[in-house]
Amino acid sequence: MTSSGMSGPGRPSSDRPPHTFRTVFPVLALCWLAVFFDGMDVNIYGAVMPHMLDDPGLGLTPASAGSIGSWTAFGMFFGALAAGNVTDWLGRRPTLVASVVLFSLGSAVCAVAAGPAVFGAGRFVAGIGLGGLTPLALAMVLEFAPPGRAALTTGLLMSSYHAGGMAATGIGLGLAPAAGWRAVFWAGVLPAVIAVPLLLKYLPESPGVLLARGDRARADAVADRYRLPRPTAVQAPAAGAKGRLAAVRALFRPESRWATLLLWLASFCGLVLVYGVSTWLPQMMRDSGYGLSSSVTFLMVINGGGIVGMFVAGRAADRFGAVRISALWFALTAAGALLLKSHLPLGVTYAVVALTGVWLFSAQVMVYAVTDTVYRDSERAAGLGMVTGVGRTGAAFGPWLIGILATTGSQTWGFTAFAAAGLLGAAAIALVPLARGVRGGDRPAPLDSSPGVRA
Repeated sequence: MTSSGMSGPGRPSSDRPPHTFRTVFPVLALCWLAVFFDGMDVNIYGAVMPHMLDDPGLGLTPASAGSIGSWTAFGMFFGALAAGNVTDWLGRRPTLVASVVLFSLGSAVCAVAAGPAVFGAGRFVAGIGLGGLTPLALAMVLEFAPPGRAALTTGLLMSSYHAGGMAATGIGLGLAPAAGWRAVFWAGVLPAVIAVPLLLKYLPESPGVLLARGDRARADAVADRYRLPRPTAVQAPAAGAKGRLAAVRALFRPESRWATLLLWLASFCGLVLVYGVSTWLPQMMRDSGYGLSSSVTFLMVINGGGIVGMFVAGRAADRFGAVRISALWFALTAAGALLLKSHLPLGVTYAVVALTGVWLFSAQVMVYAVTDTVYRDSERAAGLGMVTGVGRTGAAFGPWLIGILATTGSQTWGFTAFAAAGLLGAAAIALVPLARGVRGGDRPAPLDSSPGVRA
């Protein structure tokens, strides 16, 4: 046995308890904080859009508002692509910090924008920062997650997105009517002030990334500190553009190629819902006949439902399988979207919005949990990155589509579009186990057959 209490690479000593949520709490808490500010930034735009459309000096129209929502997603796409190279150069912790700084800077540009073009540029810059943050935070918490708790850990992390969304709505309701919409975007600079010093001081580097960069001593030291198995070469993410290209090619092995395409489709549908709703829900509800204050409050309510949904979905997925829960949640989201198309009594509408939030956001997050079970250790980082990256096209498409509908006065058809996305997402994720069975010989590895077992 080594002096560090390990019996070899990847194997903890028998006299030391395995890591739990308590031992990795600093990592989970700091990633939770970073994603909290991610959710706050994304939802700020939707929370203040009605006020911005009412500001004649800005010159924002429904069409340009939808396009700007897509610019954020395009920035996220490029940010996700750049994050891999930056991580190779700096590591995951500095890249997370850079992501927070970028989306805070983008919020500051939005706060001083004199017209839609500069405002859109600010959202694009913010998107670049946001694009790298969530995949990196997910990769960190999955690496540090206790055994058998991947889905629950994912749900816990992503609950912060909705807490951030609720905070954005609260800031919008509190500041925008009196101080104007620009004050809300100035509040979006807070992440750089609050989160960056904490991340730099307390967040450890990924043991897998340290090993990939050739720093075995530091990789083992971090793993020992947090009671993780020491990383092995097969668990280290491929470094460099050639390494990542090889990792992406591996996703199309005969036993996983169809599952890969279905995961991409499910992620696309999920992010059509997440970003379409986050950007347009207040304005869509306002156009359906609800008051301005109630319409903005709906964004807080749906994010509150999202927090509940993350805890429920995480526990349910660890017990019944992430595939089953994600498919069911997508289908229930479709039902909720169709109900919202009708002008229901206000109290009933609040209840439907809350329940839709329970299902909508965690349906997408459980796609990530399914992805974690589909691929081998050496492919998992690339698989999660591609599922997230391809899904960003849905994040661009959703706000753009509702903006186009809004220009023709047909924005209530957005609820029908959301329902269609929910049904398509349910079908795609439900077919993943079948797709993994289409192989050229040997039997497929189990998927969701027992909680916490990674294929």
